[in-house]
Amino acid sequence: MTEFDNPSQDEIAARLGRTRKIAVVGISPKTDRPSHGVSAALARLGFELTGVRPGADEVMGFPAVPTLRDLPEPVDMAVVFRRPEHVAEVVDDAIEAGVPALWLQDGVVDEAAARRAREAGLFVVMDRCIYRDGVPLMQAHHG
Repeated sequence: MTEFDNPSQDEIAARLGRTRKIAVVGISPKTDRPSHGVSAALARLGFELTGVRPGADEVMGFPAVPTLRDLPEPVDMAVVFRRPEHVAEVVDDAIEAGVPALWLQDGVVDEAAARRAREAGLFVVMDRCIYRDGVPLMQAHHG
């Protein structure tokens, strides 16, 4: 087991129940990428998405910005689809931007960065899929 423990299922369900606006870090226009399918599913569920992708003004029809620091308005959560070596920078941006929650998708693991985010007051889930693991919890708890 790792030194980093994810929040409980109840905590995750409660956080997602209060989440409306999500920044998707690493969103991809390529349909074969996990970020594409998960983003489409989150949008269908009614979440408002903003993409975080350098060099793009929009991805999949959603507005896009280069970094979390460039968000035009606050979001409730950032969902991260970036390789682990980029997580520390994403955490820095999230802290600077005042993002209250980070969801690091499957395989996106950087325990030191996740602990640093948590120590800065962020709600952090790591190495789980928000669509596969989080949404069913939210739906079970909030109908």
